[in-house]
Amino acid sequence: MSQSTDPAGQIAAGYAFTGPALDLGALLWDGTCLPDRQIRIPLSTLNRHGLVAGATGTGKTKTLQLIAEQLSAAGVPVFLADIKGDVSGISAPGTENDRVRERAADVAQDWQPAGCPAEFYALGGIGAGIPLRATVTAFGPVLLSKVLQLNQTQEQSLGLIFHYADSKGLELIDLKDLRAVVAFLVSDQGKPELKGIGGLSTVTAGVILRALTAFEQQGASEFFGEPEFDTSEFLRTSADGRGVVSVLELPAVQDKPQLFSTFLMWLLADLYADLPEVGDVERPKLVFFFDEAHLLFNGASKAFLDSITQTVRLIRSKGIGVFFVTQTPKDVPADVLAQLGNRVQHALRAFTPDDAKALKATVKTFPRSPYDLEELLTGLGTGEAVITVLSENGAPTPVAATRLRAPQSLMGPVDPADLDRAVKSSLLYSRYAEPVDRESAYEKISAEQAAAEAAAEEAAAAAEAEKQAKEAAKAARSAPKPEPSLAQQVVGSGLFRSLARSVGTQLGREISRSLFGTAKRRR
Repeated sequence: MSQSTDPAGQIAAGYAFTGPALDLGALLWDGTCLPDRQIRIPLSTLNRHGLVAGATGTGKTKTLQLIAEQLSAAGVPVFLADIKGDVSGISAPGTENDRVRERAADVAQDWQPAGCPAEFYALGGIGAGIPLRATVTAFGPVLLSKVLQLNQTQEQSLGLIFHYADSKGLELIDLKDLRAVVAFLVSDQGKPELKGIGGLSTVTAGVILRALTAFEQQGASEFFGEPEFDTSEFLRTSADGRGVVSVLELPAVQDKPQLFSTFLMWLLADLYADLPEVGDVERPKLVFFFDEAHLLFNGASKAFLDSITQTVRLIRSKGIGVFFVTQTPKDVPADVLAQLGNRVQHALRAFTPDDAKALKATVKTFPRSPYDLEELLTGLGTGEAVITVLSENGAPTPVAATRLRAPQSLMGPVDPADLDRAVKSSLLYSRYAEPVDRESAYEKISAEQAAAEAAAEEAAAAAEAEKQAKEAAKAARSAPKPEPSLAQQVVGSGLFRSLARSVGTQLGREISRSLFGTAKRRR
């Protein structure tokens, strides 16, 4: 049968790439696995982003692991956001068993156990991993206002607060620094500071402070601080040239989606700001995988969704690929979904009318295909998926039902003790593990307020002392004079003064005579 009349051959021809590519599995056609018809994804198009979707238990995490370990082997660093805590096994060699051997035989895979060089991280030290922290200043007012869901006026006020802090040398390291500056600028002492450029209303300050309180209750205070993590650490390769797999352990914060969202926004924004434009490259600089992506988008504000859409659209030119892993494509906003050129769709269930509606919507997002996709998507087995990717020239490949390869690393979490040893033996642990609380805005404002209060107390004490002195002097002037004593009365009488003058005159004559040697007058 010629390839032109062989649908399986036509599909396989769409995956015959000339450049480096990752091997995903073997083509499924008419219920049969065809090991000689390999389905692949070009390494050069992985910065065009992607989606791995499917119902619970269909093998999404294993697909994530399969792609990530091949990227690492190709020298591409990988970032994995591990919500459930079951991806840490990528650091250890897998275990061969009957199921692995059977799968390898089905898809013509030369399976060998192999782990990847890995680093484990945690948000601000919440959970097992090297702590990831950022300063409030580095996070910035625009990003923070989106996370706090502030309106335009409040966002402008927050920008004014950041500008004031920067101009006054008040470093915003953690959330208590920001809180201190906001409180100061609405105090009697601080109000004049912003008067010339509009000021900060008490109402707006109250909104910002309440939003900060709610944010802190999500655990955000753990994330902001020093030492600040250098995101270029995610771009490292090991001594043997393999890409380092950075696993962000998130089980401890899976009930805090706002904190996770915050980290994602900061991380992507920081990388976008720091990395140069590279356009299309032979291999990406870094590929992200965000497991359980619905936690990222559930309840997210429009501002957050706009930010993610813009970042996903633009960061491709920096050589960064982003893959979202979730249950159904509808978990991802349409504007974001439109940016995802590579699709791995595991089985979907249609148990309810809503499920059936979601299934039909998913089918419409795929290119035209010789498969009956509605039937196929509900009948796929675990570890099987419908795939379409971008070819080397950027065109979508034919839809291919695929039996996926088995990961070569451990399919499950590593032992907690092994994880702890891996974290503490990392060269990065000593650099980032211990938080640093140096003098910043909170301490400076507290010191100035303490000095101002001390000066005010000293001035008040001096004023009180002066007041008391004046009152004492006034009391002394108005007090009645005491009655003179008998001796004073005698001495002060006219008779006494006359007698004194007489005696004094006579005595004076006697003294004069004796001094000048004059003779006494004879009588």
